[in-house]
Amino acid sequence: MSQSKETFSKRKLVLPVFLPSFLFSTAEYGILPSIPASAILLGADLATAGAVTGTLMIGRLCAEIPAAKIVDAIGERKAMIWASAASALGILFSLFALNLFMLGAGVFIVGASAAIFGLARLGWMTEHVPIEYRARSLSILGGMFRAGSFAGPVIGAWIIFNYSVTEVFYLPLILCAVTAFILMVVKSEEDVPNSASSLAKTYRVAKREWKKLATLGAASSILTALRGTRMVGLPLIAIDLELPADQASLFIGIAGALDFALFYLSGQIMDKFGRIFAAVPTLIGLGITHLIVGIAVDSSTFLLLALLMSLANGIGSGVIMVLGADLAPKDKRNEFLASYRVLIDVGDAAAPPILAVLVYSIGLTAGMAAFGVLGFVGAGLMFKYIPVYAVKKATER
Repeated sequence: MSQSKETFSKRKLVLPVFLPSFLFSTAEYGILPSIPASAILLGADLATAGAVTGTLMIGRLCAEIPAAKIVDAIGERKAMIWASAASALGILFSLFALNLFMLGAGVFIVGASAAIFGLARLGWMTEHVPIEYRARSLSILGGMFRAGSFAGPVIGAWIIFNYSVTEVFYLPLILCAVTAFILMVVKSEEDVPNSASSLAKTYRVAKREWKKLATLGAASSILTALRGTRMVGLPLIAIDLELPADQASLFIGIAGALDFALFYLSGQIMDKFGRIFAAVPTLIGLGITHLIVGIAVDSSTFLLLALLMSLANGIGSGVIMVLGADLAPKDKRNEFLASYRVLIDVGDAAAPPILAVLVYSIGLTAGMAAFGVLGFVGAGLMFKYIPVYAVKKATER
């Protein structure tokens, strides 16, 4: 590790990691309001527009494994620069799309670039941040992601309202260029490229570390799934309660502010008391709140439910990245993280369509409750296996 405990300062991470991560996340999520609308303008129906939007996650999934090869070959910092440039290219494709195929290709490139950027960012943090500060630093990183995922759609919606759907694409285009520029000029510890990875090497590492992936990796995937059903489920509950759209949006935004406010507290808990004290409570909390969605019967109880979900989620801010960094073997860090992130993306991608099937077959309340039960399974895995595989408490090292 290149930084010692005595010389390390989280302020040194602002320009090389935190600010670029916020800008890149804002860019990625900034195009979300315009993707389905752009697809509709190109002649898509509602289902097709949703499929085009889904190519963002497909791009993520397809790029996670190759991302390890890219990051190993050129190093984390250069990988983030090239990912920002590639994302800008994808946004240009989307901006000047003449048909749905071109729009989908552009969105796919943005998703693939996000996978490379995310892996490189996590790898850089794992390498350069002392373990005593890992959880707090990664929680701040998670906070930057939360801030970007909030700021991007809000700014994008404002641009659509005041200008047009296509004008939105200029915002992430500029942000990606600024991200690449900052990463090129900022002075930071250089990362040394490793021997180029390959699909075969990644598979061998995943096979070697399969117990970690099958236990804590699966638990992290469950946590991601619950976060996805929370984001999808709350708007559906609001619709079911016939709440005005502006009121529902305001309440979800208030809950999101609480979620964002807790990100640093989560890191302090993990660094001072151990990862288990954030991972298990957040899964139990999300499990319980999924089970009790029936308490939302009017606007006040809907706000209460949204706040409880945010409280449960905020306690575990950054825990998935922290566990990935803890579990990654030093000799094959990027290969392991690529496999780990695939599991995370699978949970993220699979949860909304599974919830849709459950809503259609057994109803919204029962469908959310089914995911709530899954939360207790994830909590059990975290409780049992964090002491076995992950860092229990930084101060013990």
